[in-house]
Amino acid sequence: MHLTDRVSLGDVRITGDGYLVTDARIARTGIQIYAGREVGRPDLDRVRVYRPEAEVFARDALASLAHRPVTLDHPDEAVTAKNWRRHSVGITGDEVARDGTFVRVPMVLMDAAAISAVQDGKRELSCGYTCDLKFDAGKTPEGEAYDAVQTNIRANHLAIVSAGRAGSDCRIGDDADEEQGMTLQKVTVDGITVEMSDTAAQVVSKVQKQLADATAALAKANTDHAAAIAAKDGDLAKKDAEIDALKGKVLDAAALDAAVRARGDLVAKAKAIAPGVVTDGKSDAEIRHAVVAAKIGDAAIKDKPAAYIDARFDILAEGVKPADPVRDALRSGPAPAAQTTDAAYTSMVTGLQDAWKGQQKGAA
Repeated sequence: MHLTDRVSLGDVRITGDGYLVTDARIARTGIQIYAGREVGRPDLDRVRVYRPEAEVFARDALASLAHRPVTLDHPDEAVTAKNWRRHSVGITGDEVARDGTFVRVPMVLMDAAAISAVQDGKRELSCGYTCDLKFDAGKTPEGEAYDAVQTNIRANHLAIVSAGRAGSDCRIGDDADEEQGMTLQKVTVDGITVEMSDTAAQVVSKVQKQLADATAALAKANTDHAAAIAAKDGDLAKKDAEIDALKGKVLDAAALDAAVRARGDLVAKAKAIAPGVVTDGKSDAEIRHAVVAAKIGDAAIKDKPAAYIDARFDILAEGVKPADPVRDALRSGPAPAAQTTDAAYTSMVTGLQDAWKGQQKGAA
């Protein structure tokens, strides 16, 4: 695949022979943005291409930048021995060196028209090269995402172009872009579409992603917080309901006294109506049911509603008075002494009863 990069021409000097000599950065590592059509993917608007350090600074890649023809604008064909004389206006040197994340190479222009063009402001450089492009998405060691990777980078020529990115950053583009000027990327920022350089577009895209991630994280935190508050509110409401329910079950002193009296009256009536009825451990309704059943039989009240049982109990209670042990004891007097059949006790009582008879005989 034939591709091109752009960089700014470095400081220049003119030799005694009139040649222009300079030393420039012409390639770099990292991610560069391509239009999809530039890399054979017209279905994509843009492609993030990663140039690994190992590929950019590979020995063969660096060696390919030495002794390359320099052209004025990109030719319509690759520069070879057959067309070199027609296209070349200079040549690169052999002292190719790494300069941070860039590749620096010396060059000399020997064509007067090309030198004049540079002096008039045509100072951008664009490296034409071939490479293998593999669409294999991933992330750089710095965590930046990419869509494809460049390998086997080999330089063909270095062109002087009229427009390009300011500074020494590299730029990839096709010939039409180089002839017409710098290609700008369209980026939407806060609803407004603006055009900017690839580097600026990458920075904006990265910041937009970070902002979107932060916004999503904040929204999730707010949602989780709201859910936690709602859960706590639910727990508090449940506790309040339980407290209110317990309060409703607690009797005050007067109500407790009334409940005790009512229970006592019920038990007394039940015992008066049916003395043998068991009341311990039974509810009020169970006591009424047992009393009515004892008086009129279970069959008579089978499947009868509670209201019927209560009414029958009240009717039975009207004809009796509740037992009053204290009142009954006062009316009947003290209980008779218990009788005994003990012979000694009987003999003693008889002797005391007949003692007066002996006294009468002595007196006579």
